[in-house]
Amino acid sequence: MPLKLSLKPGEAVVVNGAVVRNGDRRGVLLLENQARVLREKDVMQPEDADTPVKLAYFSLMQMYLVGETEGPAYDSAIQAIGGILASTDDEATRESALVIARAAAAGDLYHALGQCRALMRAQARDTEEIGS
Repeated sequence: MPLKLSLKPGEAVVVNGAVVRNGDRRGVLLLENQARVLREKDVMQPEDADTPVKLAYFSLMQMYLVGETEGPAYDSAIQAIGGILASTDDEATRESALVIARAAAAGDLYHALGQCRALMRAQARDTEEIGS
């Protein structure tokens, strides 16, 4: 079953490491086979990786985009996950970090990225609540 991506004008998507940018009108892209896909909004720039969770996300994203499940990016991801565990006593955060670590170890990088995004959202909500 093909993956259907609806793209806004000018929106980009990364497919197997290649950046594909839509033209000036809404467009649809059908991927007929297995591919590593990441929308532009889910691509993190290196300078934005400023917390342990974001460092883990950035490293996992690099692994996902190039299709590698080991090597320096994996080492960086595991080190960042260790940083998450070391920086909190919150049981939900610790459990999320372990879910991310298990997914990364199993090579399920898309799932690990999704878990990182969820943890980043939760931490952003917690920060907003503290600031209120």
